[in-house]
Amino acid sequence: MATLFNTLGIGYSGLNASQVGINTTGQNVSNAETDGYSRKRVVQQAATPLALAPGNVGNGVDIKNIERVFDDFVFRKYTATYSDKENSDFMKKTLDELSTYFPEINDVGVKADLKEFYNLWQRFADNPADNSVKVALAEQTNTLANHIHSLHDQVYGMQKKLNEELKVNIDEVNRLAEQIANVNKEIDRAEAADGYTANDLRDKRSVLERDLSRLIGAKVSVGTLDSNINIDPAKTKASGGYNLHINGFNLVDGSTFHPLVVDDSKSSDGFYEVYYERQDAVLVPMDQKIKGGKVGAILELRGGNIDTTSGMPSDGIIQNTYSQLDAFATTLISSTNNIYANVGVKSLNSNPIDFDIEKTPLVDSGKGIKTGSFFLKVYDIDGNVVAKREIKIDQATVLGQGDASNAPIKNSIEYQISLNKNDPLDPDAHDHRDDNEDNDALNDIDDMVRVSFSTNQDDKQSFSISMQPKYESLGYRVAIEDNLESKQLGSGTNFAGGLGLNRFFDGHNAKDISLNSTLKGDPTKISAGASEIVGDNKVALEMVQHQFEKYDFTINQQKFNDTAYGFFDFLSSNVGIQAAKVSTYNDTITAQFNAVEQEFESITKVSIDEEMTNLIRYQTAYGASAKVITTVDQMLNTLLGIKQ
Repeated sequence: MATLFNTLGIGYSGLNASQVGINTTGQNVSNAETDGYSRKRVVQQAATPLALAPGNVGNGVDIKNIERVFDDFVFRKYTATYSDKENSDFMKKTLDELSTYFPEINDVGVKADLKEFYNLWQRFADNPADNSVKVALAEQTNTLANHIHSLHDQVYGMQKKLNEELKVNIDEVNRLAEQIANVNKEIDRAEAADGYTANDLRDKRSVLERDLSRLIGAKVSVGTLDSNINIDPAKTKASGGYNLHINGFNLVDGSTFHPLVVDDSKSSDGFYEVYYERQDAVLVPMDQKIKGGKVGAILELRGGNIDTTSGMPSDGIIQNTYSQLDAFATTLISSTNNIYANVGVKSLNSNPIDFDIEKTPLVDSGKGIKTGSFFLKVYDIDGNVVAKREIKIDQATVLGQGDASNAPIKNSIEYQISLNKNDPLDPDAHDHRDDNEDNDALNDIDDMVRVSFSTNQDDKQSFSISMQPKYESLGYRVAIEDNLESKQLGSGTNFAGGLGLNRFFDGHNAKDISLNSTLKGDPTKISAGASEIVGDNKVALEMVQHQFEKYDFTINQQKFNDTAYGFFDFLSSNVGIQAAKVSTYNDTITAQFNAVEQEFESITKVSIDEEMTNLIRYQTAYGASAKVITTVDQMLNTLLGIKQ
């Protein structure tokens, strides 16, 4: 038979259960705005009854556990969507910034500078002897070059900023992953000790998982998922083995942490590559495997493949813009210089040469030189062409002939220029016409000019074609004119432009484009014509025509044939298209994320209204349990009164 003391114990257990419920409700209310906190519920069950006649007698209530209301299925969907949103947000922010670098509207930007550059060449063609126009042309050229420099520096600066962000974020990924490994160890220890759920530690781990997903799109695999509909219809709980991975590579395996490593040793510009470090210390490249989160966006923008030759990324949206800008500047420089090489000068001097002059075919030198032919011309003091020789370039033509006294390379530019066409001992001489068709063996190209190579302090060679002193003193000048395959200025060999012979622009790309240093120092030396005859404006007119001509713009060995205007429009519109595309996707993923976040919070987040209802319920239960104890107390007093 159950005693009054048993009834007193039942009342006490009710008080205790209500007290725990009130404590849990208070904890929920206190953490209603705490990031990552999931609401808790008290799990109660009837205590084991007493087996007495005439049947089992109740023995109060037990607190089985305090569980958090959490749905792992929805949480995985939430973190995956969060990863996509973080990726999209960063892409949108970066591309919106990039698009501001190309304000090609309202006569502002590189295209407007380029238009004014051609306008001044037109004015120069109309007034070839006007020094004020020459000064204005030099100033506009400087403005154009400086604007291209500025654009280059902005895009390159963005690349370097992304590169630094990559390292910072990978360090953060490692820090968070290591914390998760430590939390896993604490969870195992806590839950193994008393069998209760380590709610706060699991909340902490969920926040870390969410942040890792935002950073790098990490995903979690667990042994099993358990459901408990008594607590909440949506509740599922992860248990068993734990793996946090990126595309199959485990960052966290239970309580073991495997770090990511960043290394810039292969890049002269300091661009980082990302590796996964295995337990055997082998590094596995990860740049192409990381697609999600902020880090995935950084790699997609900056580029994941590092070219060991250039030290720069070879892919990526920002890198493509950088490469396109370089291609624009490179072709602008070489095509303009190719036209300006028509100007007769004492000496045609090249840029430093970075290829083997005796082994590398000119068409494979990376200088934009094509097969065909060009004319080497000599002008006298009256502007007359007194010598002219066609120099041919095929797929195997090299620049230097080597040791001329010992089997010279005949398929070379140097050999063709130096060839004495009237030498009866040279069998190749009979294959050519007399340069001047005057049967004079002493006034051909090989008599008037000389070819030479010099080596600078960086051990790089330069190529020169200069007038022989005798003819230079008579006012003779040498020039190069492309033999065009069609009426298009871009249909020639681009030999002079590729090597920078008698250049208008110094430099090779967007980083170093500038007006020729000699012309910058004295703009009055800019020439409008091929000769020094007053009124000669042939070169200036070709410069004006340059804006309408199509040229090859090379990006990663892919050629685009377009005008300077057209290619720059292609470059700037690509930036705008990418920004618009990402913005549209960002709107979509933001709407999707908001829906998933609302679903997740409806399950996990604390509802103040619900907690107030629970508080009243527990308060009522506490009062009722107290009434049970008061009743038992009165019954005991009655019992003791009978004895008296």
